[in-house]
Amino acid sequence: MAVILCLETATTNCSVGIAQNGELLALKEDNSKGYSHAEKLHVFINEILRETNLTVDDLDAVAVSKGPGSYTGLRIGVSTAKGLCFSLDIPLISVPTLDLLAKQLEVKDKAVVVSMLDARRMEVYSAIYDDELKQLRETKAEVLDENSFQEYLKKSKVHFIGNGVTKFEDICKHSNAVFHNQKFPSAKEMVHIAESKYKKSDTEDVAYFEPYYLKDFIAG
Repeated sequence: MAVILCLETATTNCSVGIAQNGELLALKEDNSKGYSHAEKLHVFINEILRETNLTVDDLDAVAVSKGPGSYTGLRIGVSTAKGLCFSLDIPLISVPTLDLLAKQLEVKDKAVVVSMLDARRMEVYSAIYDDELKQLRETKAEVLDENSFQEYLKKSKVHFIGNGVTKFEDICKHSNAVFHNQKFPSAKEMVHIAESKYKKSDTEDVAYFEPYYLKDFIAG
């Protein structure tokens, strides 16, 4: 009956969920245009605990989206998760951000899912999954052009999901491309992954865990 707090801050969506035994009990999200994480994350945590009549002492673990994504957003989420885990002496669970996007879709007939987060200019962070949502290719930072993902588009339907999709929709006219625009990772999809990892003791070293930035931070 594990109680797990789930934090997703890799994009503009500040998302906090709490789950018990793999079932979502409550969810708080704010996806305003600017990043609200510094102002909203701790507020949402307190609100969601009150809403479920729980306290931090009831938590068995904290799960956090590990990236890739916004440098600042990831830092805030991971710092908060590590602080809670340190103070409560509970496990830290990390979940790949792009997995959370893929899990928002149900596809079949050998279709492929491409999770895609916006980066700079025509660049995105992407990962590719089969129709059982098993990852087919490593996560990459890549610059999009009209030939991107052609090896998959030639074979089956390809579902593109995430806030980076708009860039590709403008240049990809393939009939097998299906676009799911302006979708954001959420703590909602983190629940089952976190529960599975908790049961297997698939956790992180709280002292040394760092977000998966994929690229070096560039100021400005």
